[in-house]
Amino acid sequence: MRRLGYAVVALACAAAGALASVVLAGGVGAAGFLTTSTTGTTSTGTTTNPPPALIPPGVTISGIPVGGLTPDEARTIVQERFELSLPLALDRKHRLAPPPSALGAVPHYDEALAKAQSAQPGQAVTLPVLIDGALVRAYVQRVARRFYRKPVDAQVFLRKLKPVVVPDRPGLVVNRPALTQAIVSRLRATSRAQVRIRHGGSQAAVGVKAFRSVIVVRRGSNRLYLYRYDHLRRSFGVATGQSTYPTPLGRFTIQVKWRNPWWYPPNSKWAKGQKPIPPGPNNPLGTRWMGLTAPGVGIHGTPNPASIGYSVSHGCIRMYISDAEWLFNTVDVGTTVFIVSR
Repeated sequence: MRRLGYAVVALACAAAGALASVVLAGGVGAAGFLTTSTTGTTSTGTTTNPPPALIPPGVTISGIPVGGLTPDEARTIVQERFELSLPLALDRKHRLAPPPSALGAVPHYDEALAKAQSAQPGQAVTLPVLIDGALVRAYVQRVARRFYRKPVDAQVFLRKLKPVVVPDRPGLVVNRPALTQAIVSRLRATSRAQVRIRHGGSQAAVGVKAFRSVIVVRRGSNRLYLYRYDHLRRSFGVATGQSTYPTPLGRFTIQVKWRNPWWYPPNSKWAKGQKPIPPGPNNPLGTRWMGLTAPGVGIHGTPNPASIGYSVSHGCIRMYISDAEWLFNTVDVGTTVFIVSR
C-alpha cells in the first residue's frame, strides 16, 4: 500500500510538470489562470492643459470686433483686415490700390492683442502702426508724376471749309500734402475707406470761348460765313481782292476795331499821291473797320455796294455798310478769320 501511494504521488507530479510546459510554451503565465472576484480602475497619469483665455466680450481692435475670441483667432482677423489694399481714386477711370506694405506700414499685433486680453468688456483698443514717412512720400511722388498733366489750349481748324473747335483741357497737379495726410490717417486707423486724390491745376491760356465767333471767307465765291463755335450763324456777300491785289489766304485774327475810321493811303502804287480821307459818306472804309493780322488787310463797309459779290478790291474784304456794322458789334478783337480760295 505504501508503494502504491508513492506511485500515485509521482504520477500527479509528472502530470503537473507537463501542464506547466504546455502553458509556458503558449506564452501564458501562470498568473493568467488566476482570477479574482474584485475589479478596480487604474490611473493613466495624463495632464490636460486649460483652454486659452478668451478676450473679454465687446472688445475691439481699431474698430474690429474681437470679443469672445482667442488671441490667435483675433490676430488672424485683425491681420486680414489690415493687409487689405488701400483704395485711391482720382476719378472713375483712374484708380489705385497699394498694399500697406508698399506704403511702409508695420502693424504691432502683439501689443494690441496684449491690451485686448487685459481690457475691460466693451473697451476699444487701437492697433499701433509704425509708418515709414519716406516710403509714403515716395509713393505719393510717383502718383503725382503719373497723373500730372499740362494745360492744353483750345484749338480750331477747318474741315471741309467748316470750323472744328477742340475744347481746352486744364492742367492737373496732385495735392501731395493732402494725399500724404489721408494715406497716413487711413493706415493708422486701419481704415480702408476710399481716399479721394485731391488735385488742382492751371487753366489753359486759350479757352474754348476764344472761338465763340469764327469767320470763314471764301474768296472764290465772295462769301463770308460767321460761325458760333462750329455752328453757322450768318453768311454775307462780300467783295474780295482783284487778281493784281488778291486777298491773302491763310489764318488770321481781328487785331483792331475802329468806328468811323479814317482812310490812309497804303504804301502801294495804286494809292500813290492820294491823301487821307476822314470819316464820312465818301470814306472807302464805310463806317466800320476790322483790321486783320495780315498787313494792310481788313473787313470793312463800302460806299460802293455794287462791288459786292466781285473780286475788285485791293485786298480787303468789303461788306455792305449795314452788314459791316452788325458784324462789328458781334465779333471781338482776337476773333479767328480763315480765308480760303474756294
